[in-house]
Amino acid sequence: MKKLLAILFSLLLSFSTIVSASVSNAPIHWGFKKSSNEEPVEAGKEYDELLEKYGAFYKGDSKKKVIFLTFDNGYENGYTAKVLDVLKKEKVPAAFFITGHYLESASDLVKRMADEGHIVGNHSYYHPDMTTVSDERFYRELEKVRAGTEEITGVRHMVYLRPPRGVFSERTLMKAKEMGYTHVFWSLAFVDWYRDDQKGWQYSYNNVMKQIHPGAVLLLHTVSKDNADALETIIKDLKKKGYTFKSLDEYTRGEAMKDPIFKIRKRNK
Repeated sequence: MKKLLAILFSLLLSFSTIVSASVSNAPIHWGFKKSSNEEPVEAGKEYDELLEKYGAFYKGDSKKKVIFLTFDNGYENGYTAKVLDVLKKEKVPAAFFITGHYLESASDLVKRMADEGHIVGNHSYYHPDMTTVSDERFYRELEKVRAGTEEITGVRHMVYLRPPRGVFSERTLMKAKEMGYTHVFWSLAFVDWYRDDQKGWQYSYNNVMKQIHPGAVLLLHTVSKDNADALETIIKDLKKKGYTFKSLDEYTRGEAMKDPIFKIRKRNK
């Protein structure tokens, strides 16, 4: 049986490789003009259409004052526990995109994320530029994180992916979708990952408040002391401005309900 499964997997991988060759693998570095005056960012028609084709997204509904809070966790720097404390206190859901290094070095925090109702997303095992790896390694990079997370948390399914370094291609979008992943980019970010160049909590606070907009997918790095120190004030002040915080699951569920097939099924119940 194992031999048969191995053969089937090999055939599937070969077919997938042939299909992958038919789409572009030209690397795209995610970026856009920063938001100001609470105006939603625009990545442009070309990117919008490409992401929509593969179910990826970088922002939510620009007419609703909703924020999707996400963190990238490449390694632990001593601040994630404080971040989780704030989220628990303020009853805010978040998504944490983790690497293999994080799984190996901070398994207790990964378990806490899941136990407290947060989403644990995939940021690849070794954090490579995924446009440069083979289809086989692409699969291994994601599957090792998923399997490791399941072992720690008991959560079998991992559905959200953030590409390392923000680099992707149509090929990597397609490969991820084949594996059941949804690419999650961002519409609000700033340079916050240099642990030896922290500028104080006001730096983080100001960058978020200047760029905030309805439907924002906010990206923060947990290695930043500035972010950890500013997070509670950021959340409280955004709530005062009328914003609410929702999980990525709530967004994707809402998008699925807009699908014509979903509407037909609902009518036929």
